[in-house]
Amino acid sequence: MIDKGSLWTVIIALGIGSFALRFVFTGLVGDRAMPAWLLRHLRYTAVAILPALVAPQVLWPVATGGDPDAPRMAAAAVTLAAGVLTKSVLFAIISGAVTLYGLLFLLN
Repeated sequence: MIDKGSLWTVIIALGIGSFALRFVFTGLVGDRAMPAWLLRHLRYTAVAILPALVAPQVLWPVATGGDPDAPRMAAAAVTLAAGVLTKSVLFAIISGAVTLYGLLFLLN
């Protein structure tokens, strides 16, 4: 177990670091115009983060002990195909969820 002094030191240091990182963008740069190349790259941040959050749950799901399974792979493929073909995030999410729960129901 970590002692209370070290724990609070880590908590306070992480809080200060988090505040400093946010302040750099909102406090120092927030009132200035950003270059076009930076704004163009920032548009793709969510597109890059979402697959990074979802991929581990598809490839190494906790529900199966870390082994990939057919329902999750199929749901990921259907979600990707629906998103690419329809350009609708909501339709892609719904189609992937229906595929996942439908296959889990049918295969178990």
